[in-house]
Amino acid sequence: MKDFAVLVGNDINNVNPGNSWGDLLAELTSYLSISVDFDQDKPFPLAYEEIYFKTVRNGGYSEREIKKFVADHINKIKSSFIHEAIVSLNTNHILTTNYDLSLESTVTSNANKLTNSGFITESKYNIFRNHKVENKTFWHIHGSANAHLSITLGYEHYSGYLQHMRSYVVSGTKDTYKKKSFLPLTKRFKDEVIENHSWIDLFFTKNIHILGLSLDFNETDLWWLLTFREKSKYSKSLDITNEIYYYIPEEYVNTSKSKIDMLKSVGVSIVPVGGHSINKGTYYKNAVSKIVEKSA
Repeated sequence: MKDFAVLVGNDINNVNPGNSWGDLLAELTSYLSISVDFDQDKPFPLAYEEIYFKTVRNGGYSEREIKKFVADHINKIKSSFIHEAIVSLNTNHILTTNYDLSLESTVTSNANKLTNSGFITESKYNIFRNHKVENKTFWHIHGSANAHLSITLGYEHYSGYLQHMRSYVVSGTKDTYKKKSFLPLTKRFKDEVIENHSWIDLFFTKNIHILGLSLDFNETDLWWLLTFREKSKYSKSLDITNEIYYYIPEEYVNTSKSKIDMLKSVGVSIVPVGGHSINKGTYYKNAVSKIVEKSA
């Protein structure tokens, strides 16, 4: 297997209709019998808290029940030829912000029965959460449908998650986990062979190809990680040599200037890909082909 990893977002599920965030939110608010305006200037983690508090004040469902609904909804997502193409890439590591198991479903018929293979068993956060199927490790960095309490939705959850991420990378995890206390990744990076116990390790050790992920600025966990990584490289506190690539439809480059400028500033290479104006399937076929070229 080649020394790279792929980070995949929810847009790959939009090859088939009915799988968008908008579809999920419409069904969720209908189920909860509430109304929420999802304006562009309202970051989703805060919009989720609005959903939660409106539901609680209405004497409605608990957060556990809300997340269970989300898990049940996304369990309906089916794999497509794009999922198969991504999983067929010559890599052991597939990271995803998606909660669904459609990537795993391309290599096993029992995806819903998979259990967390992470070195540390987590019930809420996702520093270590993964599924191992054959020679592939699927890292669910924002939670998994088969552990619905792990699904990262709200502002409070994102903030707590980022706190755990920063501890793992910067200060260490003394007294956090029963099985093992990790020295800061920054120290282990210098003194040890990194064993890839966490998906975070991969951002410092392997080339990362990102596709199907909008990387909105409310993805605070990923933006923090990219920023910390680049600062460590510039300060020469860490000898970082891996590359990170962000794949984007070439039609969106001009309208995504703010995001692209930010990505370039944190050392991410932008890879425009054609075909999106034809259809998403063509675009993702082209993107996968470019990943194959760059990882050859």
